[in-house]
Amino acid sequence: MRHKNSNVAGDLEMKTYVCIVCGLIYDEAAGMPSEGIPAGTLWADVPADWLCPDCGVAKSDFEMVEV
Repeated sequence: MRHKNSNVAGDLEMKTYVCIVCGLIYDEAAGMPSEGIPAGTLWADVPADWLCPDCGVAKSDFEMVEV
């Protein structure tokens, strides 16, 4: 039985995003610890000013992909 205050993020399906410029993949389940983004961090929670560590484009240059 679920409680009203259960962890909503734990109930969400993790998604994957790809940089449309260089192909870098961001997987919400894995996060990007080398960039200070812990595993389980939703794309919406990645800072808006975050840049692709490989090519330097903005977060807005990533698209969700089905894997």
